[in-house]
Amino acid sequence: ATWATSLKATARRGLIVSYGNAGGAVTGVNLGVLAQHGSQFVTRPTLFDYYLHPGERAAGAARVFEMVESGAVKITVGQRYSLQDAARAHADLEAGRTTGSTLLIPEHS
Repeated sequence: ATWATSLKATARRGLIVSYGNAGGAVTGVNLGVLAQHGSQFVTRPTLFDYYLHPGERAAGAARVFEMVESGAVKITVGQRYSLQDAARAHADLEAGRTTGSTLLIPEHS
C-alpha cells in the first residue's frame, strides 16, 4: 500500500529500506521503475544478516543503548496500557490510533 508513495517520496539516487509488511507485502516490483524515479535503490534487510554471531548482536544492542543514553536516539512513549488491555492496545495500533512507542504494563501482585 505504501510502495508508490515511497517511490515518489524518495530523492534521486535515494535508498528505500523495506523492513516490514505493515502496509502490505511489496510484490511484482518492476526494477525499471527505480530508474524512472531517479536511479533509486531498494533493500530488504534482516537482523541476522547484519548480526550473524552472538557477539555481533551483543555489540549492536550495546550501541543502541549507548545512543539512547546519550540522547542521540529519543524514545517517545505515546501510550500505556495495562496488560489486561492488550487486545485494546492491538486494536488501537492496527487502527492507527497510536503515536510513538506503546507500552504494555504488567499488573503487580
